[in-house]
Amino acid sequence: GRNLEAPRGQRLREALATIEDDRIKQEFAIFMQKADVDEEFSRLRTHIGEVRRIVTESKGSIGKRLDFLMQELNREANTLGSKAIAIECSNASMQLKVLIEQMREQVQNIE
Repeated sequence: GRNLEAPRGQRLREALATIEDDRIKQEFAIFMQKADVDEEFSRLRTHIGEVRRIVTESKGSIGKRLDFLMQELNREANTLGSKAIAIECSNASMQLKVLIEQMREQVQNIE
């Protein structure tokens, strides 16, 4: 099976090792890079951590900062949806966008 814990580059090399034709290797490498969502997940985690930090630690007006972070979360959710290969990933992206929109509506009521 595919080693999901391996670094992205290692997974790509392992997958490419099984392909013979150079053109197919090039196309497959491009496809794998486009389908890789590690960066989006990393940014989502960072943004969520920042939302938590602002809500728990900040004093004063936080509405504008949270609204900005909702926009950033939505951008990552959109990118995930555009990269989705499996229908489950596409569905998860849609659910994420709905939740982010609900949070954004609440955030817009905060000073």
